[in-house]
Amino acid sequence: MTAFDKTQITRFRFVHCDFAADTGVARLVYAFDDGPELVETVSIPGAPFVLEGERAAASQRALRLLHLIAGVSYYKAAVPGQVQIDGYDIDADTAALVETIYQHGLGEFAYRNGLDLRGRFKLPVAGQVQAAPALQLGERALVAIGGGKDSLVSIEALRKLGVEQTVTWIGGSQLIRACAERTGLPMLNLGRQLAPELFELNRQGAWNGHIPVTAVNSAIMVFAALVTGAGQVVFSNERSASYGSQIPGSGEVNHQWSKGWAFEQAFGEHVEKHVAADLHYYSLLRPLSELAVARQFAKGDHYDAHFSSCNRNFHILGERPVNRWCGICPKCHFVFLALAPFMPKTRLVRIFGRNLLDDAEQAGGFDALLEFQDHKPFECVGEGKESRAAMATLAQRPEWKEDVLVKRFIAQIQPQLDPAELQIELLLEPQGEHRIPAATWERLRADFAA
Repeated sequence: MTAFDKTQITRFRFVHCDFAADTGVARLVYAFDDGPELVETVSIPGAPFVLEGERAAASQRALRLLHLIAGVSYYKAAVPGQVQIDGYDIDADTAALVETIYQHGLGEFAYRNGLDLRGRFKLPVAGQVQAAPALQLGERALVAIGGGKDSLVSIEALRKLGVEQTVTWIGGSQLIRACAERTGLPMLNLGRQLAPELFELNRQGAWNGHIPVTAVNSAIMVFAALVTGAGQVVFSNERSASYGSQIPGSGEVNHQWSKGWAFEQAFGEHVEKHVAADLHYYSLLRPLSELAVARQFAKGDHYDAHFSSCNRNFHILGERPVNRWCGICPKCHFVFLALAPFMPKTRLVRIFGRNLLDDAEQAGGFDALLEFQDHKPFECVGEGKESRAAMATLAQRPEWKEDVLVKRFIAQIQPQLDPAELQIELLLEPQGEHRIPAATWERLRADFAA
C-alpha cells in the first residue's frame, strides 16, 4: 500500500457489500479515492442458510445498513468531505439515520482530535422510501452479551419470563464466552474481521479514536437476526447511557452515544419501518439507572466468578484473562461503587480481589465518577449523581465508613452537596422512555421495581 496522507484524501467510497448464504460470510468493501479496497468480513455460524422471498430482501436491506454503519471505522481515518455509494441507492430516511450516527457517534473522536465534523458527512440520496413488510419472525431473541453485569441481568429477566433467547456476542473474547457458557442457553458467536489495512493506515498517521461500536454491533445483530430467523434483538443499555461528559467550552460529549436513547429510538424505528416490520430492536434495561441494574445483579451470585466489566482486561489480557478486574480503571471503580450498597462487603471484595475504597491512591478515579474537581470519565459509567448517592449511602454504614475514600468523602465532599440529591431510593425507580414490548414490560416492571 502506498503511503497514506490523510490530508490528501478527498473521497470515501462505500464500494459494495455481499453475503454468501452457503458460507455465512458477509463482505463489506470500502475505499478512499481510487485507492485499494478495504474489505471487512462478518461471519454468522450455522451456514448454509436458506434465504428466500421477503426474508432474502430484508436481509439485503439489513446488509446495506450494516455496510453504511460499519464504514465509520474506515471513514474516520481521513474524514474526507465527499462520500459516495457505488453499489446501490439509498433513500432520505436511511441517509439521515446514518449521518446522525456518524456525527454523534464520532463526537468523542472529534473532540479528542480537535476536529469539527458537524455537517461534514453527507450521503447521496437517490432511492425512494419503501415500507418494510412483516416476515412472521416469531419471538426468539438474540440477546447481546458483553461479559458484564448488565447483559446478565437482561438474560436472567428474560429467562424468568420464559422468552426463547440466543446469547450472542461478536469477536473472540474468552471472557465473554465463559459468561455465555455459564448461562446454559443457546449461543451465537458472530465473527467480525476488520480490513487489515486499517491498522497500517493508523501506523501511517490516520486519524484514530473512539467509534460508536454499539451502533456497529447493533447493525451486525439485526442482520444476523434476519439470517437466522430471530424476531428480537435485545441490548442492555440503561438510561444513564444517554448522558455524556460535560466538557468546559465544548458542552456535552457522550462516549457511549450509541448506547443512549436517541440512538436506540432512531435505529429501532428505522429497522421496523425500512428493514422488517416485525423485527424489534430494544434495550431491556432502558428504564433503569445503573444503580438499579446493580441492585438486580446483586440478587444472585451465579455469575460472581465469571463476569467482568473491566475494559482494560478486554484489551490487554487477550485469550486467557487471569484477573477479571484491573482495579484501577473507571469501569472497575464504578462497578465496585455501584454494587457496594446492594451486597455484603465480603462478597464484593471477593469478586474484585481487594477493597478499592480503602486505597488512597484511587482518590482521583473516584473523584471523576463523583464529578468532583473533574468531569465524568470517557467510559461507560453511570451519572455523577448515581456515584454521589452510592457513596453517601456507604457513608452511613459502619462497615464502609472507616474506609479511606469513604472517610474522605464524608469530610471533604459531602458537606458541599445537597442532601436531597443523595437519596439513593429516588434513583432506583424505573422511569423514562423505552422500546420494550408492552406485554414484556408489564411483566418485568414488578421485578425491576422491587
